[in-house]
Amino acid sequence: MTDLSADPFDTLETLLRHERESLLAGALGDIAPLMDEKIALISQLRDDPPDDAERVRRLHATMLRNQTLFDQTLAGLRNAAERVGTMQQLRRSMEIYDATGRRATIDTPPSQRVERRA
Repeated sequence: MTDLSADPFDTLETLLRHERESLLAGALGDIAPLMDEKIALISQLRDDPPDDAERVRRLHATMLRNQTLFDQTLAGLRNAAERVGTMQQLRRSMEIYDATGRRATIDTPPSQRVERRA
């Protein structure tokens, strides 16, 4: 956990850098613990805002960049889930067109699996 007694601005910049690295590495499990720290640091900055407007602008740009990475990560996960769903649907049935152009569905037979119970 980050030392919240240090300068919250510096600590938040470091945390955002770690967040970005985790997003780029696909280490999504590392993101959740950072969120609580980020919320606490932002709360500290609201109570005692920094005077340096340029520094605040850079921090805002960094946060927007990370938000874009979050959005793209979620879009990628949605696409992957959709693709997996499509592949599962193809295992159950497949739509084709016959010689006259009519759509037909070919159902695949269920697999001959034996259910095992403990």
